[in-house]
Amino acid sequence: MKHSYQLTGMTCAGCEAKVNSLLSAVPGINTVQVSKDKNTAELSMDQHISTATLQSALGGSESKYQISALAVAQPVEVFDEADKSWIQTYKPILIIFSYITVLAFLLSLHEGTIHWMSFMSIFMGGFFLTFSFFKLLDLKGFAESYAMYDLVAGKFKAWGYAYAFIELSLGLAYVTSYNPFITNWITLVVMSVSIIGVLRSVLNNKKIKCACLGAVFNLPMSTVTIVEDALMIVMSAVMLLML
Repeated sequence: MKHSYQLTGMTCAGCEAKVNSLLSAVPGINTVQVSKDKNTAELSMDQHISTATLQSALGGSESKYQISALAVAQPVEVFDEADKSWIQTYKPILIIFSYITVLAFLLSLHEGTIHWMSFMSIFMGGFFLTFSFFKLLDLKGFAESYAMYDLVAGKFKAWGYAYAFIELSLGLAYVTSYNPFITNWITLVVMSVSIIGVLRSVLNNKKIKCACLGAVFNLPMSTVTIVEDALMIVMSAVMLLML
């Protein structure tokens, strides 16, 4: 069943991510979609859960987040990939990948031949710089969203904040060709750890927001996220073998 609630106290994307995480942890709740702009929470649950239970999950009566039932419970729209076409859902990430791919292709093309080592280095540099940019636009929102599924960030909140700067550093390292051996090893390790949390969420069919583009775009966690991380792992491994 699906229910819509009034939920006040959210002031930023970080608040949305935190409330989403708290409500998602309540037993019996399948999906959660909150909006600070509409002051609403839309929940899908196995059976009715009292408002008091939901308020308790948000920190109790003294919490800045206050949830209450609307006058009339009605079917609400929950975030689902099926609500949009695949292209509509992933349009932002498809455009970004297209720009980076074309740029890497043009810059690595010399006398009609593509230098693959150069292509991968430029591609990965563009990838990390672009994705870190969106994460840094709302660092707190990203860190809280990332903690919902990443193994390390879930235990150490500081990792979510550090991760955006690690991506920025890797991007700069790739575009400047700084110590390729160390740069690729760091990428291989960091992305391998990251993909574990992504795989776990996708395999468990968790319908949560992917934090790959920070808190700016509302993208679902899916196989696209796995491909994104796996691509970085494969490229870094290939570059290590080519050194």
